[in-house]
Amino acid sequence: MTAKPLRALIVDDERLARLALRTLLTSDPDVVVVGEASGVDDAEVLIRRERPQVVFLDIQLRGESGFDLLARNAGQFHIVFVTAFDAYAVRAFEVHALDYLLKPVDPVRLATALARARNPTAGPAEVKAPAYRYDDLFFHDDARSPRFVRIRDIAFIRAAGNYTELHLAGGPPLLVLRALSLWETQLAGAPFVRVHRSLLVNLDFVERIERGEGYTYDLFVRGHAEPLPMSRRRATELKGRREAFRGGREAGG
Repeated sequence: MTAKPLRALIVDDERLARLALRTLLTSDPDVVVVGEASGVDDAEVLIRRERPQVVFLDIQLRGESGFDLLARNAGQFHIVFVTAFDAYAVRAFEVHALDYLLKPVDPVRLATALARARNPTAGPAEVKAPAYRYDDLFFHDDARSPRFVRIRDIAFIRAAGNYTELHLAGGPPLLVLRALSLWETQLAGAPFVRVHRSLLVNLDFVERIERGEGYTYDLFVRGHAEPLPMSRRRATELKGRREAFRGGREAGG
């Protein structure tokens, strides 16, 4: 027997946004959209009647907030916030959101959210790792201080055994149970470059490169006093990647 389809509800005050999300959701044969609502009152009625397993919830509704809906205690369901703003990420975690997707919704990130909704207790290895865009958010599931992290705020990623350290624009590094090679795959579309076998660096944070001893170079990144090691071969590759990203951005701008 096959599992029952995941019952999903969409709450968004923009008709085109609801249509776009419904189109993505209905492309998955294991998902059924049981309804749409543009406001808190209609959403509460649908939740009590349809008993969705997951609600895709916008935060800024006309004169209301997605958080107002959660205060109604209309039933038990998983929450996936879908919004154009990342300023509410911390509060989203406080209400135990399953995921936090930024508009326009990336199909790969949506698939990850659906996988979590089907099996919310699954560990990282049981959920397909998403490919991140530069403006995406990464959920750091730390027992002491869980939080959402902006990909664009990561200055560099350093391997640490079976873990990696995320060094951010400010604050102490975060330890993540994830291999550097997986990060490299996930960040393929973002300006991150492997400068050492144990380092991925965000090009937007690179300030300068200085020649070190022998055939090595020192890479300086914004906000971090200590230089990072880099070989001559990696320095050549880095130069090419920086020029390519700059050219792509100028063409896109």
